[in-house]
Amino acid sequence: MRTAIYARYSSENQRDASIEDQIELCRRYAAAQGWQVVSTFSDRAISGTTSQRPGYQDLLAEARRGKFDVIVVEALDRLSRKLSEIARLHDELQFTRIGLHAVSLGRVETMHVGMLGTMAQIYVADLREKTRRGQLGRILQGRAASGKAFGYDIVEGAERGERTINQAEATTVRKIFQLFANGVSPRSIAHRLNDEAVPGPDNRVWLDTVDFRRELTR
Repeated sequence: MRTAIYARYSSENQRDASIEDQIELCRRYAAAQGWQVVSTFSDRAISGTTSQRPGYQDLLAEARRGKFDVIVVEALDRLSRKLSEIARLHDELQFTRIGLHAVSLGRVETMHVGMLGTMAQIYVADLREKTRRGQLGRILQGRAASGKAFGYDIVEGAERGERTINQAEATTVRKIFQLFANGVSPRSIAHRLNDEAVPGPDNRVWLDTVDFRRELTR
């Protein structure tokens, strides 16, 4: 049978080799069944909670064109961590008579969709809670919750959340707060910063529709 392989990893803690490892496992599975791999699709560092993934969308498009007979993944949650999306995909594949197999499971049946989809949703909810808890812990320790904030630099090699003040950007931040405290509107502040050639986050210009709370925590 003509076989398509899909692989995905979601976080920066994983690596590109994870994709290659998944594809190799799927190739071995297909070979054991006597199937021919005709296409491979992948998404790197993209969450399984969204269906708007380039590789995943390409997989769906090719399935609708009848380009293969079966899809093989390492595990069902590589396709999605949302029960509703897994169920929708399973229904669509059944309608187009395309099989779905997971290396960890074998042929995916309707009962697997409900069981594993629920487990995936529980995992996502638990991960979100752990992430929130970790961010709160870093805040209470005087460190940044996540991401890069304008006015600070990430300390390479230090404990996660450690930041050092970027003096040039900090001067801009203080100026913004002072202007706002003096009654200057965000739009006027943005115009003034651009007129003075003061670079914004990522060296971009300041937009006159700027939300300073969002911009300063990018």
